[in-house]
Parts: sequence; C-alpha cells; structure tokens
Amino acid sequence: MDQAEQLRIIKANNQIRPTARVITVTSGKGGVGKSNMSINLAVQFRKMGKRVIILDADFGLANIEIMFGAIPKHNLCDLVYEGKSISDIITWGPMEVGFISGGSGIAGMANLGKDALTCIIQNLAELDALTDIIIVDTGAGISDSVLEFLVASGEVLLVTTPEPTSITDSYSLLKALYRHPRFQEDFTKVMMVANRVSNIKEGQVLFDKLNAVVTRYLKIPMTYMGCVPQDPQVMQAVMQQVPVSIQNPGAKASQAYQRIAERMCEKEDDTAQEQQPRRGMAAFFSHIIGTRNGATKQSR
Repeated sequence: MDQAEQLRIIKANNQIRPTARVITVTSGKGGVGKSNMSINLAVQFRKMGKRVIILDADFGLANIEIMFGAIPKHNLCDLVYEGKSISDIITWGPMEVGFISGGSGIAGMANLGKDALTCIIQNLAELDALTDIIIVDTGAGISDSVLEFLVASGEVLLVTTPEPTSITDSYSLLKALYRHPRFQEDFTKVMMVANRVSNIKEGQVLFDKLNAVVTRYLKIPMTYMGCVPQDPQVMQAVMQQVPVSIQNPGAKASQAYQRIAERMCEKEDDTAQEQQPRRGMAAFFSHIIGTRNGATKQSR
C-alpha cells in the first residue's frame, strides 16, 4: 500500500467520525515517573468528563496494566494476528480509563502486507469515535520505536526531573527528534512537565534551563505545563496499584496532576480557536507503520 492509498483510507474514516486528541508522553531516561504521569493525567481528564484511552507503547514492559492492577486479555498484536476487534483489545481500568497493551510483536508491523495494514488503520480509526483523548505512553530514551511515536504525534509531553542525567537525556531526546528526517516543527508541539521537584520555583528553573539550550541549538519551542512535587503518596499508590489521583485526591501530587490536566485542556481550547486540524489516531498510526519514502529534511 502506498502513502496515497493510506491517506484515502484515513480521509474516508475521518469524514464519518470526529478525531481524538493524541498526546504522547515520553522521557529521556527511565525512572522519572512517565507512566505515573500518563495514568494520573488520564484519571484527571476523566474527572473533567473526558473519555480517555491509554496506548501502552512501552513494548515488553507492562507498566500501565501493573499500575492499574488489571490484567489485559488481549493486546495490539491480537488485532493483527488473531482477528480481534478494537473493542476486544481495550481493557478498562479504574474510573473507566481504557488502555491497550502493545505486546511484543509490534516491531514487525512495518513489514505488514496491504490487508493487515488496512486492518490496523481502519480499526484504530474506531478509537477516534470511542474516546476524546488518547495518551500514548512510550518507552524511555531515543530508540527508533520511541522516535517513531514522537514524530507521528501532534503533542509531545516530556517528563523531566531535576537530576542532571534526566536533564541531559531530555535534551538528547529532543535533539534526536529534531534530527529525525520526518520531524515537522509546525506539526509537533512539545510540552514539558517538571516531575519530583521540591517546590514550584525548582520546577520553573528546571524548565528555563532546558528551554534555553533547546531554543538556542534546536529552535524547538517548548511550553511549560507545570510541575509535580516529590510526594511519598505517589509511591504508596504505586505499591497498591491504584493511581494516586484516585487513592488520595488531596495529595500534593494529585492536585498538581489536576492543574496540569486543566492547563492542557486550556491549551486544547487555544488550538481549536486557531482552527488547527487534528490528524486523529488513524493518521497517527499510519504515519508510524506507513512507507518511509516520503519527503525528508536535510541532515542537521
């Protein structure tokens, strides 16, 4: 299937259903609270009346299902190889937050034939009708699979902590994204959250430090979405496999997740006023598994 045919499928699907907002949550290194961010933002979006589904794209590591205390019966590979429907592979966690486990066979999807590719695109297009927000929880670092998700996403949420390694790895991730031949500055909006900070000032300083370097050398505009304080309640919730936003809504971290979710919704309203169209999940995933023979940028 060539790219033109993929786009015709996407266009046909988008004509009959609204498109969901796709937010890709990522980090330069592991252990910075990325999956916690994905889950708790999903819960906060649900409290605001949004329908939310998380795609666990950290393949091989079942972070989302463990943190939810839920065992999925099927994953994305079953959609391709076992003929399952999109509704079959969605597992519903607390507060009716849905999630899709990626499975370990995703790496071979780039070589799928026309029929399988069409099946994926058409089925994932159904998510646009089932939900308002899709959160893609990627693996950490700058692997090819992570970068594929980032270049396909209209919104990237970068989770960074005050640790020097987290800051440098966050910059390395953005540098790799910027140099990716299919990265489009006008399409992808990069946002940052400072996690596990001592206070609000430390979070702002962390953003300013990273943003100064990114602006100077990569020319990627970043938006600061806020910070989440170091809070022992988060770890206690993880141990009990319940999101802290549910277990202890009054916790400092829970309130911070709420503020970030509210800011992200405000940002969405601003985007709507600018009349910037969404690609939706079908186009998002087609961009990842589609042909890679399109126009590319010169090496930077």
